[in-house]
Amino acid sequence: RQTVELENATRTLLEQGFGVFIESSAHPVLTVGVQETIEDCGRQAAVLGSLRRDEGGLDRFYASLGEAYVHGVAVDWEAIFAGTGAHRVDLPTYAFQRQHYWPEAAPPQAATAAATDPTDALFWEAVEREDLESLADTLEIEGDQPLSAVLPALSSWRRTNRERSTVDGWRYRVTWKPLPEDGTARLTGTWLLIAPENTATHDITRTLTERGATVHQLTPTATDRESLAKALSAEDAPISGVLSLLAFEGQPLYSALALVQAMADAEVNAPLWCVTRGAVSVGAADRLADPTQALVWGLGRVASMEHGERWGGLVDLPETADDRALARMVAVLAGTDGEDQVAVRPSGLFTRRLVRASLAQTPVARDWRPDGTVLVTGGTGTLGAHVARHLARNGAQHLRLVSRRGLDAPGATELRDELAELGAQVTVSACDIADRDALAALLADIPADRPLTAVVHTAAVLDDGVIEGLTREQVDAVLRVKVDGTLNLHELTRDLDLSAFVMFSSFAATFGAPGQGNQAPGNAFLEALAEQRRADGLTATTINWGPWGDGSAVGGAIGDRMRRHGINEMAPERAVVALGHVLDRDETALTVIDMDWKRFALAFTADRARRLLHELPEAREVIDNAQSDTADDLTGGVPLTKQLAGLPGTEQERLVLELVRGAVAAVLGFSGAEAVEANRAFKELGFDSLTAVELRNRLGAASGLKLPPTLIFDHPTPSAVAAYLRAEVLPDGAASGAPVLEELDRLEGLLADSDPDNVTRARVTMRLQSLLAKWNDAESPAAEEPTSSENVLDDVDQLQSATDEELFAFINKGLGRA
Repeated sequence: RQTVELENATRTLLEQGFGVFIESSAHPVLTVGVQETIEDCGRQAAVLGSLRRDEGGLDRFYASLGEAYVHGVAVDWEAIFAGTGAHRVDLPTYAFQRQHYWPEAAPPQAATAAATDPTDALFWEAVEREDLESLADTLEIEGDQPLSAVLPALSSWRRTNRERSTVDGWRYRVTWKPLPEDGTARLTGTWLLIAPENTATHDITRTLTERGATVHQLTPTATDRESLAKALSAEDAPISGVLSLLAFEGQPLYSALALVQAMADAEVNAPLWCVTRGAVSVGAADRLADPTQALVWGLGRVASMEHGERWGGLVDLPETADDRALARMVAVLAGTDGEDQVAVRPSGLFTRRLVRASLAQTPVARDWRPDGTVLVTGGTGTLGAHVARHLARNGAQHLRLVSRRGLDAPGATELRDELAELGAQVTVSACDIADRDALAALLADIPADRPLTAVVHTAAVLDDGVIEGLTREQVDAVLRVKVDGTLNLHELTRDLDLSAFVMFSSFAATFGAPGQGNQAPGNAFLEALAEQRRADGLTATTINWGPWGDGSAVGGAIGDRMRRHGINEMAPERAVVALGHVLDRDETALTVIDMDWKRFALAFTADRARRLLHELPEAREVIDNAQSDTADDLTGGVPLTKQLAGLPGTEQERLVLELVRGAVAAVLGFSGAEAVEANRAFKELGFDSLTAVELRNRLGAASGLKLPPTLIFDHPTPSAVAAYLRAEVLPDGAASGAPVLEELDRLEGLLADSDPDNVTRARVTMRLQSLLAKWNDAESPAAEEPTSSENVLDDVDQLQSATDEELFAFINKGLGRA
């Protein structure tokens, strides 16, 4: 017999990674000691028993098995219940309570800046244990190397792991989270249904009507901006909401764009909901049916920022929508919880969320290396060149760089020579990938001994602009590369044995971004196509990149705005490392961006609730604690109407002007309101259409007003905008009371400083009561007149001529002595 070293055994098992301890006994006696050891080690582990005193039967044993199962222990339930007649049952739906069956775990707290790097922690643990073998493996050196060999290896290891940690912090992915359902949701008012005439339209009209809406259907003969604006202007009744089914037929993006523009032209401020069918996928079993309808989702995310006053949201229906699915759609339309990107599926409602995609939680699927020929579109551009260098350094045999100008592109010859020095054979070709025949000929020219094994599609056309001013020609130019070119690559290579089909996209596909109404749709299409290819068994990866550090991705006003809002540029050297991690893990869709969540979350949610970020602890914390969000920053959290009420006119003007100047300073990145001249034109201050939208959104959130998109063009200086806001917040009728209030303030001060005798006090009291009675009568002319003979001395003339006896009688009555 020897001492049972329970504590040492527990510590050893914890160090080896064990996380569940089960005491198999008639009653647990060791669990307390094990738990104390776990806590002393600062680890997380579960300590369970099997049976308990007076609970030695199967019920207790099954309960213990259940506890072990929810802590991650694999339990063979089939063997346990074999022969008992037990069978699986559906979880209760809680139809009346409308609650989740499973409790929802709180998101983990964001790590503090002082948190220990896990890589560092593992290293120093090995040092403390004097584990030479582990350290040698970590540093990739022989165990008996001298210090002169260890130091360079240690330095290289440190740099590599810091780089990995940085890149790991840039990785996010979109997921779809189930939503609770409200089966009793109803609509009110008149809803305008803009839709083609078909069976689906009839079913939706019936459902909307059954759920309380008065439905007016508009079936447009043309879906251009002018025709839609004319049709909308002809609507007489107040509109509570607009529901568009235009994505079901024709050209989804162009009709949606024209509708958003037409609603602005016709000054229709009701929320617009755009419905699609099969435009998104909520999981591996949900095949994305129509990537072209995903274009509408990209546009919608931008519209929610530029036209928040008339934006409702996006709803995706299944290909076959029954009555239950349509009832769920109505629940989304009637919702007040800010969910504006929702998919309706036979299994329920799903909403879009952004979550972290840490490297530790995403297993490596392969060690991807370029082989054969790799085709890089936009290969002579800035992004394509960085990718080509990365591929060459990783052993690419043959790089086929494609661009519109080929070797005539600036720097193309130098790039070819640089890549050749890195060991790659390089062919630079001029080709318009949107030209299917030209692309087919280029692919046919790839040598058979170095077949095409991977495609990296970085090509793009930039032509930024706000939705209000977008033309079809601008959209066509962007989609020619993003949609037509991508589809050509997809269709012409789908029968090849590719190891990678990578599409470069923008973070606008994830979040939306003002001024990118013609970029975000194409980027959303790329993500949808990647999902569809995966569902069809083809390789596909799309990466929604943040801006790269050389400024090549986004510049100008949009780039300046991103930097102010916490979207940081990424070093290209680290960005291509992130690309390598994505390829090693064979991921389908990822967002890679360096984000300052404190700044971005405040800006992103300044004008409306946006639930996309609610699963990110660092962003959720900012949102939940944002007592100083945009509106509060500008108005101190007090409604502007209350702030202005009761103030003298000059003070009202000063306060509103400071509000406007503060908003201008925030938009332009000035140090403060004092840097903004009140009478200087917005154009001279540096405003353009994009910053005009941002200023409009800020002032709208602060004032509670629905402000026109042309605000700064109609009122071209901060002073003019301030005057407009004051007039809208306090119309003439309310504003005219300011002088009266000023006089009452002076009267209050006079009364406080006076010390009259009883007779004078009574006269003043009666006079004030008489004035108040007349004021009330003027407000409610139908009020009944007093008829009692005791109500004397209630007229100013009576007051002036009252005798002392009448005054004393009034005083006694007021004191309750009558």
